[in-house]
Parts: sequence; C-alpha cells; structure tokens
Amino acid sequence: MNTLIRLELTRALRNRKFLFFSVIYPSVLFLLIAGNSDSTTKVPGTGLTVPTYMMVSMASFGALTAVLMGNSERIAKEREGGWVRQLRLTTLPGRGYVLAKTASAAVVSLPSIVIVFAVAAAVKDVTLDAWQWLALTGAIWAGSFVFAALGVAIGYLASGDAVRPITMLTYFGLSMLGGLWMPTTSFPDWLQDIAKWLPTHAYAALGRAIEQSHAPHVQDLAVLVVSFVLFAGGAAWLYRKDTLKA
Repeated sequence: MNTLIRLELTRALRNRKFLFFSVIYPSVLFLLIAGNSDSTTKVPGTGLTVPTYMMVSMASFGALTAVLMGNSERIAKEREGGWVRQLRLTTLPGRGYVLAKTASAAVVSLPSIVIVFAVAAAVKDVTLDAWQWLALTGAIWAGSFVFAALGVAIGYLASGDAVRPITMLTYFGLSMLGGLWMPTTSFPDWLQDIAKWLPTHAYAALGRAIEQSHAPHVQDLAVLVVSFVLFAGGAAWLYRKDTLKA
C-alpha cells in the first residue's frame, strides 16, 4: 500500500492544473475577496475582521478542493479504465486503494492550508497566537477527511462521464451555501437556517471558534461527525457493491 501511496502522490504533484486549483487558487481568491478590506473592518455578527474570517474560509475551501475534486474524478475514471479491477488481482487489500487515495489527497491539502495562512499573515497582517495557528492547521486538515470520504463515495457512485458535473455541483453547492465564499450572515434568514446544517459551514465554524478562542459549538461537531459517518458508510457500501459487480 505504501508503494501505491507514493504513486498517487507523484501523480498529484505532477498534475499542474490540480495543484493550481487546490494549492494556489485559494490564496488568490483570498486576496481578491479580502484584498480591499482593512484590519479593522469586521464581518457582522462574528466579531472577526474580514481578512481573519476569510482566511479560514479559503483555507477550508482549499482543503475541500484537494480532497473532493482529487478523489472523485480519479476513482471514477480508474474504475472505468479497468485500473481498479487490475489492482484487485494483486495482494493489495480492498481498503488499501481507498486509503491510498485519501492519504495522497490529504497530503496535498496541507500545503493549501499553510499557504493561505502565510499569505494572510504576510499581506493582510493577520495575527494569532502560536497555539491558534497550530490548532487551526490541525482542525482544518483533520476536518478535510469528511470531504475525502465524500469524494470516494462520488467516485464509486458516478461513471467517468457523469462524475465531473456531479462533483462540480456538489463542490460549488457546498462551498457557496456553506459560507466559504461569503459570510452566511449576508444570506436571507431561511438560507442561514439551511446553511447551519451543511458540513462546510460546520467545518469553517471550527476554525473561527479557534480564532475567537472559543470551544466549538456542539451542533457543528455533530454535523461533521454525522456527515463523516454517512459519507464513509456510503463509500464503503458503494465500494463493496462495485467489488461484487466486478
């Protein structure tokens, strides 16, 4: 399995388009959104400045891009191309393929988080305590596994032709409605009520709780745990179904 993980990492690092959208693009988007905001302008209802608020949003968005987009399309296309079937003929355990995909995506997601933080600190003078930087990095990176499981599930659910539109709809829908591109406080009340139950909203809320030196809300933790169980359970069921069909 270690060999397969190294192979997946090599493939990901050679894919310049994927690296741009998962590692560089979130930082560019952060500068576009927060570039004209000063260090005193605050997002209504949060107590956080715009750069500080959007830093967590874009770091979460970058990790989401790496684990969701990276997993779903590759798995679907490799299933269709027969690569997964070939791997089943080797000594690699069934879970090894899924773990290798998740591990490689998680490794790529870490630089995207760190680069957004570095840009925010250097360009927008975002300052936090050392423990907050470490806690933010760990929380956003660990939380990305929720969406890695979703990416695996989509990869086993969709065909090679259908996987991209399904992934894009899921990706943009979760990003926009979850408040990663704009504060949910700007949404209508009915849309805010919906957003609170989305895993992307809960995901970013963990980081903002750390920035405010608060304990995370129980509802946000529950949404993430339930989402992970559902996504991972769905991925496992679809994987077994695909194995039996093969």
